[in-house]
Amino acid sequence: MKDAEPSSAQTILSIRGVSKTYASGFQALQPVDLDIRAGEIFALLGPNGAGKTTLISIVCGLVRASGGSVLVGGHDNVRDWRAARALIGLAPQELATDAFETVLATVTFSRGLFGKSKDAAFLQRLLEDLSLWDKKASPIQALSGGMKRRVMIAKALAHEPRILFLDEPTAGVDVELRRDMWALVRRLRDQGVTIILTTHYIEEAEEMADRVGVISRGRLILVEDKAALMEKMGRRQLTLHLQAPLAAVPAGLGDYALELADDGHQLIYTFDAAAEATGIAGLMRRLGEAGVDYRDIQTSQSSLEDIFVGLVGADR
Repeated sequence: MKDAEPSSAQTILSIRGVSKTYASGFQALQPVDLDIRAGEIFALLGPNGAGKTTLISIVCGLVRASGGSVLVGGHDNVRDWRAARALIGLAPQELATDAFETVLATVTFSRGLFGKSKDAAFLQRLLEDLSLWDKKASPIQALSGGMKRRVMIAKALAHEPRILFLDEPTAGVDVELRRDMWALVRRLRDQGVTIILTTHYIEEAEEMADRVGVISRGRLILVEDKAALMEKMGRRQLTLHLQAPLAAVPAGLGDYALELADDGHQLIYTFDAAAEATGIAGLMRRLGEAGVDYRDIQTSQSSLEDIFVGLVGADR
């Protein structure tokens, strides 16, 4: 695959006030403002029906917005739609290909749709990067689900776009192949391609994304650097494995965020790791005063999934 120009913090996709209301009156998307940086991996998370696919479809020119504007590489995606669409590659969730066409033929056709000149060497490198070159003469129908997913990505990249949309890229893919796909996405980012993905697999966003956006009921409720989000909103838990089970949290510890688990054999303290005072020292002292003995201590950090569930739940 040809190397792209080095990525920078410049904005490659600018979404301003984009909304969608259907003729029935249903508002699928409330006004969205979002800037995507060149060369980043941006994960858009949200439950089914939240508006993820609607937003992507508007940006890609497949659905007309009710309001707002989209600039792709500085090109308005309505007034200058050809130039805007040429910068975008879209790998949809649905495996929509000609089942009887070969891998190489379908990718070659996709490149031609955008008026790109023939480049056999580029297509070979592309298929090699996607571990598809040895399948180039195979009809699509003969491929596994994971290979078909790779063909969709190859089609999306055939015209050398600067932005790649991946809509649920690992849906229906086994764990091993999913990790292969993650590695592929990182390689694409390293080559300068900006990646925007939607996913139901929260660990996918946690593993790969530079930034995370959460959309719920048609509203973009949060956009944050992943590391900053987890530091700011993530909680830590201190789990004490008790020597003897407790029937209830001792009355003298009621001012701590404590809960019992494992039939009273575990005492769990939830705290803000970023706080100036976590309260752990005081808790340990109070436990000793209350005669609560423990045999082991563990700490754990809340995951992106915990944060996502909390945000979406609070929006309902």
